[in-house]
Amino acid sequence: MSAAGIIFSNIHDNNIPELTRNRTMASVPFGCRYRLIDFALSNMVNSNINNVSVITHYNYQSLMDHIGSGKDWDLARRSGGIKMLTPFITAYANSTNALYSTRLEALKSVNNSISKIVDDYVVLSDCDVICNIDLNDMIKYHIENDADLTMAVKRVNLTKEQAKINVLVDSDITGRIVDVQAYPTLFEGEADINLNIMVMSRKYLQEVVLDSIAHNYTSLTKDIILKGLKRRNYHIYRYDGYFACITSPQDYYTSSMELINDKNVRKQLFGVKNRPVYTKVRNSAPTYYSPEAKVKNSLIADGCEIYGEVENSIIFRGAKIGKGSVVKNCILFQDTYTGENVTLNCVISDKNVVIRDNKHLSGDETLPFYLAKGKMI
Repeated sequence: MSAAGIIFSNIHDNNIPELTRNRTMASVPFGCRYRLIDFALSNMVNSNINNVSVITHYNYQSLMDHIGSGKDWDLARRSGGIKMLTPFITAYANSTNALYSTRLEALKSVNNSISKIVDDYVVLSDCDVICNIDLNDMIKYHIENDADLTMAVKRVNLTKEQAKINVLVDSDITGRIVDVQAYPTLFEGEADINLNIMVMSRKYLQEVVLDSIAHNYTSLTKDIILKGLKRRNYHIYRYDGYFACITSPQDYYTSSMELINDKNVRKQLFGVKNRPVYTKVRNSAPTYYSPEAKVKNSLIADGCEIYGEVENSIIFRGAKIGKGSVVKNCILFQDTYTGENVTLNCVISDKNVVIRDNKHLSGDETLPFYLAKGKMI
């Protein structure tokens, strides 16, 4: 039994347009030193899935820089490894030369590559699935149930606002899916939500893609899963660990802050035995903390210089906090520079931001203040 992986890198770009203006959702920085795609890639590598395709759309320069040859995930291989599937690979894979907006359209656009997969099973995953899941166990469950498709779900308690942005899955006592509600507007309460991780056989995936091309289907949920519930064997795989999905700038901020404030979250993501989260390795110097520096309850990457005060914040590589500056409840991306006597509260700064001396910026936990890449204030 062998499995291949397919990751969608651009599906949810519109959820956080501020952070995806110059990059894909897959390459959005997260957790001090990672990118969102690191979780999906690590889940696959830790489950011995060594043939991974990343379907991209546009804005993928940052993603290519991050992944490189794939050596940091042990995916720099002669056979298999990692492949970037860009738009318009062949005329017959995407005859209309149209950019996709759904997962099924993305799969149709790379039909030529899918037809060449030789592995028995295929795992489909969004790039912004922040979890540490055992895909081997999920594939084993899929085989045991002789399922056509197995969907990872998590039982959660939803408000009406949360239900509007999720796909809810109903199943019977055997785990077979009996109904799917896509983005319901009136639902409230406990439900299984789709984690956007699916397993299916290679043959069934190829059949789905060819059928969708023939009938001009565009939605995997509405055109394939809902229409096939009665005649196909679709199952759920219930995942009980930590999971986060980025649906808004506030979600991104909240999920990031959970890494600081909840030890259990860090343990479920980064403390799982034999399932580490891999990322691009940089040989940076250790972070320098001056005698006057004060750091409390924060995650700080290597290569930084801290001369001021940092509290409840996430600081990425190469950032500098000047003398007398106070940074609280902030997320500062790579190479952010703050001058002296700067005060920041609930601020998200993109890469290469410069904040000069004596500036005072503040947002709120429900609406963090965002500074665009390369901005100087």
